[in-house]
Amino acid sequence: MESSLPLTIDRAAGLPLHLQLAEQFRAAVLDGRLQAGHRLPSTRDLARDLSVSRSVTQAAYDQLHAEGWIEGRIGAGTFVTDVVPLQPAVRRHTPHLANPDAELLTLRPGIPYIAPAPDPGWRRAWREVSTQSPPRGYDDAAGLPALRAALADHVGRVRGIACGPENVLVTNGTVHGLRLLLTVTRQAGDRIAIEDPGYLNAVVAARDHRLEIVDVPVDEDGLQVDALTDDATAVYVTPSHQYPLGGRLPVARRNELIRWARRTGAQLIEDDYDSEFRYDVAPLPALAQLDLERVVHLGTLSKTLSPALRLGWLVASEETVDRLATFRANSGDWPGWPMQAALLAMLRDGYLDQAVRRGRRLYADRRTHTVAALSPYGQVIGQDAGLHVTLLLPDDADDLRIAAAARQAGVVVAPLSEYRRSVPGPPGLVIGYATPSTSDLHRALTILTEVLSRR
Repeated sequence: MESSLPLTIDRAAGLPLHLQLAEQFRAAVLDGRLQAGHRLPSTRDLARDLSVSRSVTQAAYDQLHAEGWIEGRIGAGTFVTDVVPLQPAVRRHTPHLANPDAELLTLRPGIPYIAPAPDPGWRRAWREVSTQSPPRGYDDAAGLPALRAALADHVGRVRGIACGPENVLVTNGTVHGLRLLLTVTRQAGDRIAIEDPGYLNAVVAARDHRLEIVDVPVDEDGLQVDALTDDATAVYVTPSHQYPLGGRLPVARRNELIRWARRTGAQLIEDDYDSEFRYDVAPLPALAQLDLERVVHLGTLSKTLSPALRLGWLVASEETVDRLATFRANSGDWPGWPMQAALLAMLRDGYLDQAVRRGRRLYADRRTHTVAALSPYGQVIGQDAGLHVTLLLPDDADDLRIAAAARQAGVVVAPLSEYRRSVPGPPGLVIGYATPSTSDLHRALTILTEVLSRR
C-alpha cells in the first residue's frame, strides 16, 4: 500500500528542503500516520508533486535510509521499516530547592573567611594566567612540573618534609587525594583505622571503597596509638590538629605510631588540613617528615584560600606518586591547567604565605572572642590551632537538640555527636569562627549563647 501524506515545502525557511521532507516523514512515523510496510512514492513522483528537483527528494530519502527509517526493495520500491513509534520524551521539571542554610548565620567548621572583594595578590595571579597559552595536548597527570617543584619547596619550608617534585601529586583537595589513594592502594575488605570522633568525609570515602573501618579512640592529645590493632592496613590520622577535638599528637606518640607502621607494614595517611593556623607556637612539623615511605601527607588550600578552588597536594614516596599518576593518566581525573597555573603564580609571588599570615592574625582575634563567649557554658578545647573550637557540654546535655534550637534561632552549628561512631564521649558543639564576617560572628555567638543559657 502506497502512502500519500500532506507534505509541504517552505522555501523561506532556513532549513534545507531535503531536511524539511525528512523531518516530516519522521514525524509521520512517530505519530502513526506511516506504519511499517507502507510504500512511499518514488523520488520522481514526489518531486513532481512538490514541484522540487528530484535531487531534493533523493537527498531526503538518502537521509532517512541512513537513519534506518526506510528501506529499498529491489523491483518493489521504498518502504517504511519496522520502527516502533516512540512517545516523545516528557521533560519533568523538578523545582530547584534552595539551600535551607543560605539565609542563616553559620558557625560550621572548616571554611575560611572570604573577603567580599578580591585582593591584589589574587588578581595578579589570574592576570598572569590570562597571559599564558594552555599546554599543547594533555598536561602531566601528576600535576604541572613547575607547580610540583614549587609545592615541594613549600611543604619543605613550612612543614619540614624533605621531598622533591617526584614526591608531589597535585589533587583537587584532601578528600580527592584520599579517595585516589584508597582506589590505588587498598582492596575491598582491608581494615582502615580512623579516629573516633573523626572526619566524616574520610569515613564515607572508606565505606565507598568497601573497607572495614576500625574506630580508634582519641584523647586530649589525639589518636591513641596503643588502641591500634595489628591487622589494620592503613590509618587515617589528623596529628597536627585532631578533627574535631583539636589535640596535637605529641612527639613520643608520633614516634610510637611510626614504629607501629614499620612493624605492621601499614600505611599512615596524614590529613594536614589546617596546620598553618597555630596561635601558641609555630606549626608542628608534619608526621611525613619522619618516614615518607610509610606516610602519605595530604594538604589543601581549602582552609587557607577557599574550598571552591578545589586544589591540594599529596606528598608520598616516589613509587606511590608514580602509581597514582599512572592511574590518573588513564582516568583523566586531575585538576585543570588554569587552577594549577594560578596556584603556581600565588606560590612564586608569595601570595599564599601572605594569606596565611593575614588569616592567622584575623582568626586569632576571633578565636579569643569565641572562647570568651562560650567558656561559661562548658569546656572549650582545641583552641590552640585551626579554624574551630569544640565546646564540651555537661553529660546530660543533648547536643543534637541544642543544634536544632540554634538553627531555629538562625545559626547553623555542628553537634559533636555527628562526628562520633562507636566510641562514647561527652556531648558538645563544634564551632567554626572563620566563615562569617566579624559582625556576623558576634551576632551568631550572641544567639548561640542565648540558646545555651536556656538549655
